[in-house]
Amino acid sequence: MSILHKSESIIIRDLLAEEQALFLDHFSDNEVTRHVPYRTTEQYTELFKMAVENNNKGIFNRWGIYNAADNDFIGVCLARHFSYNPDQLEIGYTLSKRYWGKGIGTEVSRALVQYCFEKTDNEEVVAVTDLDNVGSQKVLEKAGFTRLDDLVIDDEDLAFFMIKR
Repeated sequence: MSILHKSESIIIRDLLAEEQALFLDHFSDNEVTRHVPYRTTEQYTELFKMAVENNNKGIFNRWGIYNAADNDFIGVCLARHFSYNPDQLEIGYTLSKRYWGKGIGTEVSRALVQYCFEKTDNEEVVAVTDLDNVGSQKVLEKAGFTRLDDLVIDDEDLAFFMIKR
């Protein structure tokens, strides 16, 4: 099992095959998934299987976020090539509601940016949010991202953020 980030508050690490129920339960909360493009259990099952299969196969993946004190499952994060512009790297995360507003999103975002810059020569990392996802927009700004002009991807307007090395 590979650990991407460890602090006094959280651990970001590979998802383990036996954690599928935790993963699916996390994505069964409509408030957590309100800004996520996937909707069905089958889609989330496939995402989970791909994440587990991709453990230790390259530098990009989805990882679990865990409470460092008690190993409670907090959420999921990712780093990948940005589908809109593969020369850029994209990060993202989802957190369980009980962990909203505790600074975890900011810590996760900073850790993912640091990871991307350590593992690649890319000069910038990007993130997108729904236009009405003000909470995540504030998190990205706290993590050092700058909001740029909105993007339209698949007929959807998205807030676009970037941080440079």
